[in-house]
Amino acid sequence: MPKTDPSGHTPMMQQYLGLKAEAGPLLLLYRMGDFYELFYEDAEKAARLLNLTLTTRGSSAGQPIRMAGVPFHALEGYLARLVAMGESVAICEQVGDPATSKGPVERRIVRIVTPGTLTDDALLPAKADRVIAALHVASVRRERRYGLAWLNLASGEFRVSECGTSHLASELHRIAPAELVLAEGESLPDGCGDLTAPLSPAPAWHFESTGATAQLTGHFGTDSLAGFDVQDMAAGICAAGALLRYVTRTQAHALAHVQQLAADRPGQYVVLDPATRRNLELTETLRGEESPTLFSTLDHCGTPMGSRLLRRWLHHPLRENAPAQARQNAVAALLRDGLEGLREALGRLPDLERMASRVALRSVRPRELASLRDALQALPALQACVHALVDAPAPFATVPEVDVGHVRTLADRLTLDPALPERLVAAVALEPAQAVRDGGVIAAGFDAELDELRHLQSHSGDFLVQLEARERERTGIANLRVEFNRVHGFFIEVTRGQVDRVPDDYRRRQTLKNAERYITPELKTWEDKILSAQERAIAREKWLFEQLLDALAPHVPALAGAASALAEIDALASLAAHARDHAWVAPRLAEAAELHIEQGRHPVVERTIERFTPNDCLLHPARRMLLVTGPNMGGKSTYMRQVALIALLARIGSFVPARDACVGQIDRIFTRIGAADDLAGGRSTFMMEMTEAAVILSSSTAQSLVLMDEIGRGTSTYDGLALAWAIALRLLTHNQALTLFATHYFELTRLPQERVEAANVHLAAAESAQGIVFLHEVREGPASRSYGIQVAQRAGVPPAVLRTAQRELEKLELRAGPQPQLSLFDAPDAPPAMTAVAEPASAAPDPLALALAALDPDALTPREALDALYRLKSVADAHA
Repeated sequence: MPKTDPSGHTPMMQQYLGLKAEAGPLLLLYRMGDFYELFYEDAEKAARLLNLTLTTRGSSAGQPIRMAGVPFHALEGYLARLVAMGESVAICEQVGDPATSKGPVERRIVRIVTPGTLTDDALLPAKADRVIAALHVASVRRERRYGLAWLNLASGEFRVSECGTSHLASELHRIAPAELVLAEGESLPDGCGDLTAPLSPAPAWHFESTGATAQLTGHFGTDSLAGFDVQDMAAGICAAGALLRYVTRTQAHALAHVQQLAADRPGQYVVLDPATRRNLELTETLRGEESPTLFSTLDHCGTPMGSRLLRRWLHHPLRENAPAQARQNAVAALLRDGLEGLREALGRLPDLERMASRVALRSVRPRELASLRDALQALPALQACVHALVDAPAPFATVPEVDVGHVRTLADRLTLDPALPERLVAAVALEPAQAVRDGGVIAAGFDAELDELRHLQSHSGDFLVQLEARERERTGIANLRVEFNRVHGFFIEVTRGQVDRVPDDYRRRQTLKNAERYITPELKTWEDKILSAQERAIAREKWLFEQLLDALAPHVPALAGAASALAEIDALASLAAHARDHAWVAPRLAEAAELHIEQGRHPVVERTIERFTPNDCLLHPARRMLLVTGPNMGGKSTYMRQVALIALLARIGSFVPARDACVGQIDRIFTRIGAADDLAGGRSTFMMEMTEAAVILSSSTAQSLVLMDEIGRGTSTYDGLALAWAIALRLLTHNQALTLFATHYFELTRLPQERVEAANVHLAAAESAQGIVFLHEVREGPASRSYGIQVAQRAGVPPAVLRTAQRELEKLELRAGPQPQLSLFDAPDAPPAMTAVAEPASAAPDPLALALAALDPDALTPREALDALYRLKSVADAHA
C-alpha cells in the first residue's frame, strides 16, 4: 500500500487512501460506476483469492495503480466466497450527487461484512446458525474465569455465559462461532486449538468493565443490567459489551432487533465435549458430510428457521426434566390427525426470522417484503390450524393425555397487529422488482404523486405516435420515424434521400450512414419531461420505501416473536411426524441418573438398513457399568452410540426409537470411540486415546454417561490390558459414571466378579458353513471369542495368511493355558492376565467340560442352542 500522506496523489486516490485507512486490514471494495474496485495490495490479494484479472491503470504520486474489480450486480457471490475463506470486507458506496459534486463523488463505508456478521440469505446457510462470539479472560480469586458472549445477527439472539478453563473448549464448540473476537494481543487458551473460527482483534479497552456496561445499557436503554439477570457475570458482561461494540461498527444501522441479553447458566444443558459431538455424528458425519446424521434424519421441517432451531436443540440437550418434559408434551400434543395439514401450511412460509432481522437492519429487499406480506396474510389460518389440532382428540392408545398449554401459547404468539399486513398489501407491488433502483416496487394507488409520474411514462407512447403522424403529414416524408434509445434519447429519423425536405426547426442530433437523426423543440420538451419523470419516479419510490421501513420498525419485536414461535412449532411438528412415522415412544424422565431402554434402535442406522435388530440397555446406581464384548463388526460401536443418542433425544424432549424407555438426569455425555491421531500436534493415536481418557476420568461424575470403546489397544497387550483394567475400575469406583465399556480384552469380563455394579453383555455371533454370522443381538454375559480371524477372512485376507494366523492362535492358547474368562483373579486391583498367563498348562481344567457344565439346555432358545453347539465344536477343535 502506498504511503498514506495524500500529497502528490490524485484527488480520487486521496479519497481512497483515507477510506482505506478507516478500513484498516479489511479488504476495501470501492464503488466506481458499475464496479467495486480494489487497489494496490487489496487488488493483489483479491485477484489471488477470487481469480480476478489484475491490471495497472495510470499512476498516482509516481506509483502505478494496481487494480482488480467485480461487477456490482455480482457482489453477493464474491462476498460469499471471501467470507467462506475467513476474509472480512468493507463496502464503500457513493453517497454524494455526481451532478453537484466538485471533484470525486463523496463516498463512505456503509457496511462491513465479516464471517460472523452476515445477514443476507445469499451468504448464509439456510439450516444452520452463524454466530459471532467474543471471549474475555479475567482472574477471580486467583482462578482464570472466561466470559463468553455470542450474537446471532440474523435472528437477534444475544447470550452470555461464564466458565472455567476445563469447560472452555466444550463451551466454544457448543456455540460454534463463525468468528471469535479477542482483545488485541490475546490468543486462544491451550485445548482450544482445533477451533476453526477466524479470530478478530478488538482494542483491549473495549473489554473494560465500565465501558462494556455503558455500551450494553446504552443499547438497551436501561440504567443497569439487573433486569437481564447477568449482573453476577462480570467477565461475561465485558465480553458482551465488546462484542456489541464490534458488531455495531459493521452495520450501517442500529441493531434494533437485538432486544434481550440472556444468560446461559451452568447445569442448564447436558455438556457435550468436541469428541462426543463428533463421534455421535449429530450434524456432521465422521467424514465431514452433512448426511446421514441425527439432524438430517430428524429434519422434516417446512421452514429454514425450524431446521435451525432443531439443530440448536440437538447441540443443547436439557439437563433439567421440567423443560424437557414440556417439550415432549408439545410433541405429543401435535400427534393428531391434522398434523400433515399443519406441516403443509408451514412449508409455504418464508424465513420470517431472518426477514425480521433485515427489516430492523434496513437491508430487506422488495421481494422479501412481498413474501413477508403473503406470509402475514396466511398467519391467521395457520394459527387456527394449530388450535384445531391440539383441541382434537388424541388417537386412542397412541398418545397419552398431555398438557397442550405450551402449544397454545406458541399459537397465541402468532397474533400480530392487523395494520402490519394491511400496510404491506397497500404499499408493496404484487410482484415487485429485485431492487428499488429498478422501479416497480411500490404498489399502484399507494401514492398519488408516484402514480402521476408513472402515468407520464406509460402514456408517452401515445404522444410519440401522434407526433410521428403529424410530422409525416407536415413534411410529406412517408418513412419518417420517431424513436428512442438510451444513448441519444428521443429523435426523429429521416433517410438520407429525404433530407432536403426537413423543416428549418429540425436540429441534427446524429448522422448515420443512410440516415439523419433530428430533434425538434417540441420533442426536446417532451424528452425532458419524460426523463425527468423517470428519475423523479425512482427517487419517489426510494423515499417511499424508506418511509415503509420506518413504519415497519416498531413491529420488529412482535414479528421476531412470531417468527420464533413458528420456528418452535415447526421443529416440534418435525419431531412429532418422525415419531409417528417410525414408531417412536415418549420416554419417561427420571430424577436419578439411570437408563432403562427396552428394544432400543439406532435412530440413524435403522433408516439406512433393511432390518435393524433392537436391543435393551439397563444402567442404574446398582448396575453402573456394562462390559461389552463381541467380534469386530458385531455392532458394539453401533449399540453404544445408540444408547447415547436415545439418551440425548430424551433430553431434548423428543420421542425415542424404542419399545419403552426411561432416561434420568444426565450432566455430561462422554465418548471415546475410534482411532485417530494428531500428527501435526505431535500426538499419536495412543496419545490421543489417553488424552481423551484423561478428560473423562477427571470430569465425569455419577450423573455422567460414558462410552469407552477399545481403550488401551494402541500399545502392547499387557500395557493396554493393565490400563484398560485400571480405567474401568476407576470409572466404576471413583467416578461412578453410567458406563458402556467395549473391549476385546476378555480378561476385563472378570470385573463383575469383583464389583457387583458391573455386568457383562456381548454382541452375539455364530459360525456357519459360509463363515461368521453377526446376529447383532445384545445378550447377557461375556463373549466366548473375538472371531478376529473370521472377520479377516471376510475382509479378503489371503488364505495362507489366515492359516498361519490360526496356527499361531492355537500355539498362543496352549501356551496361555485356560481361557482367561474361566480363571479367578488373585488380586482385585490387577488385571487377570497377569496370573492367567503365568499358570502352567498342566493345571488347566478341561475347557470342553467347563463349557458343557456352564450350559442349561432347558433355558436355551433354538438360536442360542445352535450358537452353543458352534461354540462347543470350536472348543473341541481347538483342543483336539
